[in-house]
Amino acid sequence: MTEISKPKYLAQAKKLNAEEVDRLLSRMTGKLPRRLQKEKLSKEEALAIQLELEDERLQEWREHMRELRLKEAEKEKEKAKKAQAKAAKEKAKAEKKQAKEAAKAKKEQAKAAKKTAAPKKSATAKKPAAKKPATKKPAAQPAAKEPASGA
Repeated sequence: MTEISKPKYLAQAKKLNAEEVDRLLSRMTGKLPRRLQKEKLSKEEALAIQLELEDERLQEWREHMRELRLKEAEKEKEKAKKAQAKAAKEKAKAEKKQAKEAAKAKKEQAKAAKKTAAPKKSATAKKPAAKKPATKKPAAQPAAKEPASGA
């Protein structure tokens, strides 16, 4: 009969109960069930080969899942970096906007202060015209006095 690459699987196959044997036999695919039917393999050898195949498939699946998880982790890191860069960009944009608004408010405040402050005399300002001396108007003459009668 054929030799199995790993004898531990033959030992495992011999320890299986009837229900486990049935389940394992039902999962057999490919040439293995035909070889068992043609009695080229004993039942224990076929079970051992099936156990070995399933173990290999399980190891391959685990490796594949590990690779997928690594790729997913890399995607998450990239996504986190992009989100962090976007947040930094938004923060810078907000700070720039806030600085712009503060400068605008400061200008308006200075403008308002300029309007309310007393006007300062400058060297080039025109001097007010000199006042002309006021001419006195003659006082109004009292109405003509009536001659006093009586004497």
